This record gives sequence, C-alpha cells and structure tokens, in this order.
Amino acid sequence: MKTELDKGIDNSLQGPEADAIVKRIREKTFEWGMALPPAEPMLFDFGLGDFDTIGETEFWIANEEEHGYCGKYMFLFAGQRCPEHMHKEKHETFFIVKGDVEMTVEGDTFIMHPGDVLPLKTSTRHTFKAVTDCLILEISKPSVIADNFFSDSRLGYKD
Repeated sequence: MKTELDKGIDNSLQGPEADAIVKRIREKTFEWGMALPPAEPMLFDFGLGDFDTIGETEFWIANEEEHGYCGKYMFLFAGQRCPEHMHKEKHETFFIVKGDVEMTVEGDTFIMHPGDVLPLKTSTRHTFKAVTDCLILEISKPSVIADNFFSDSRLGYKD
C-alpha cells in the first residue's frame, strides 16, 4: 500500500528539469543559511504543466498519520502560486520563514512577512503566491493527497 509520501512523489515532476529546479532551491536556501530536510522533494505543477506560474516544491519533514501531525517546508519562487483549495480534514498553520507571501483566505488578500503565522481551519478556501522567493513552514494534521479540493476543476491528483 502506498504511503501519502509515495502518492505525492508519484504526482510530482521528475527528471533532469526537476533536478535543476531542486538545485536552484538548495542554492537559495544555502544562501539564506538554512538546511532543508533530507526527504525527497516534491515539485508540484498541479497537472497544468506551468510550474513557473502554478507550482510549489514541498519538503516533508514528517507526515505522521498514526500520530496525527505533519510538518513540511513549502518553497515557492517569486511569482509561483499554489492554486485555491481547501481541506475537509486538515487544519493547518503557516509560518513564513523567508520571503513575502500574498495570501488569500476566503477572498481576503493580504501580505505575510517572515515571522507571520496564519492558522487555517478545515474547509477554509485559500491560495498563496510568492511575492519574493519564499519558504513557508506548514504544521498541520497529516497530509492526505485526497484531502486537497481545488476550486479549479482542471486540478487534482491521481491516486
């Protein structure tokens, strides 16, 4: 049986292009004086084939389904957006580690800066866009791929 991490990796970009992107991310985080977890990164374009605009890279620190928690870094290059979505099961809290993020929650848009914290209850529609290269720490209930419900009907994950 596949784990949620396996499902995420199956739905992420692979190959030389993905390797080059991860190299750029590692160079940027090194420049910031930060370490990333050793987990295999997941580069999501959400099935649209436009990673530079609709995309993000996730580094899962832990996804402890049995124990009820998840921690992960999300890296976005300036201009990248995570599409609007919500989760029926997952409560999550975002902490901006580096960069500036345009966050839209239930239609209200605001800018988040390093040190800002945003808790999101289940079923809260949200999207975020990197104003500058950014690193976000997400602390949440476990990540379950099937618990991502996108507003754009073209989006989704394969099981």
